[in-house]
Amino acid sequence: MTEKTRQALVKGNLPISDIKESEEDIVLNLSLRPKKLSEFVGHKEIAENLKISIQAARQRKEPLEHVLLSGPPGLGKTSLAHIIAHEMNTKITATSGPAIERAGDLIGILTNLERGDILFIDEIHRLSKVVEEFLYPAMESFQIDFIIDKGPYAKTIKFNLKPFTLVGATTRTGLLAAPLRGRFGIFYNLDFYSIEDLAKIIKHSAKILGVAVDDEAALEIARRSRGTPRIANRLLRRIRDYAQVSGVQKVDTVVASKSLDDLGIDKAGLDDFDRKVLKVILETYGGGPVGIESLAASLNEEVDTIEDAVEPYLLKAGYIKRTSRGRVAAKLAYEHFGKKYEKQEQLF
Repeated sequence: MTEKTRQALVKGNLPISDIKESEEDIVLNLSLRPKKLSEFVGHKEIAENLKISIQAARQRKEPLEHVLLSGPPGLGKTSLAHIIAHEMNTKITATSGPAIERAGDLIGILTNLERGDILFIDEIHRLSKVVEEFLYPAMESFQIDFIIDKGPYAKTIKFNLKPFTLVGATTRTGLLAAPLRGRFGIFYNLDFYSIEDLAKIIKHSAKILGVAVDDEAALEIARRSRGTPRIANRLLRRIRDYAQVSGVQKVDTVVASKSLDDLGIDKAGLDDFDRKVLKVILETYGGGPVGIESLAASLNEEVDTIEDAVEPYLLKAGYIKRTSRGRVAAKLAYEHFGKKYEKQEQLF
C-alpha cells in the first residue's frame, strides 16, 4: 500500500474494501492463499461438495464441469479457482472480463489451453456481448466458430478445442446473461465469513508472515474485518507494520485495537467511508429512504463504488435496509452513532 493510499484510508477518502493493492501486497496475498481444499477455512458445504465433484471428475478422467463462483469481493473466489487447479493437477490461466476486449483475444487464450486446464475469468459479468456469445460454443461443445474474409467471400471455420474447465467469478450475478449462467454446471455463492473462521485465517496468515498474534487479538482483528478474509489479511499486514516499528514482540488485543483505531477501523469494522455513508443517510436524509444515485451524488462517489464496496456488508450486518423507495438506515445504524431510533412503518 502506498503512503498516498494509506493517507486516503485514514482520512476516509477511500473505502477499505476498495483499496488497490500494490504488487508487493498482491504477491504477499498469493502466499497467504490456501493451496488445497483441506486448507480452505469456512464454507464447509461448498468445500465438501466441490471435493466430491473433483474426485468424481478425476475418477472418470474428465475435466471438471464449468464452475461459477459469486459473492462480494475478497471472499475466496480466486483462491477457490487456484485450489481447483491444484486439486485437478492442471494448469490455470487467469484473466478478467474487462481484459478480454475482442473475440480474437479469447481465441488466443482458448487455443492455448490443454486438456483439463482451468480458465479463470474474474468479473465475468463484465465480458462484452460479442465475447460472451463467442464463449457459448466453447463452453458447450468445445468449439469456436470464426469468420474469415468479408462479404461474398466470407467463410466460417470451426475449430475444435481441447476440453477445459471455465471457472467464472462475479460480484454481480444479476448482470450475467441467462444463456451464460445456464452453461455452468456447478454454481456456488460465497457469503461473508463468521468471526471464528476469520480468526483461524488470521492465525494461519500470522504464522506465514512471521508475526505472533494471540487468540484474543485474532478475534479482535476478525471482528473488524467485515467478514472478509482479504480485508483480514490486509489489516493483519498493517498491524504487523505497527508492531515492527513499535518493537512489539507479540500482538495482543491492546496493540491490535490501537493500530486498527489509528487506521480508522472502529469496533464494528466500519471505516470512515462506511460512516460517511451512514451519516449522510441519517443526517442529510433523516434516516431515509434515499435513492442510490442521490446518495452517490451527496458523497461525490460513483454508484458502483457504493453498491460493490460498501453496501453489501452494511446490508448483511443490518445497518441499512433496501426498500422500494430507496435505502433506509436500520436501528443498528442509529445505535452506532448514539441516535434515537424512530421506526417509520409507512416506509416498509
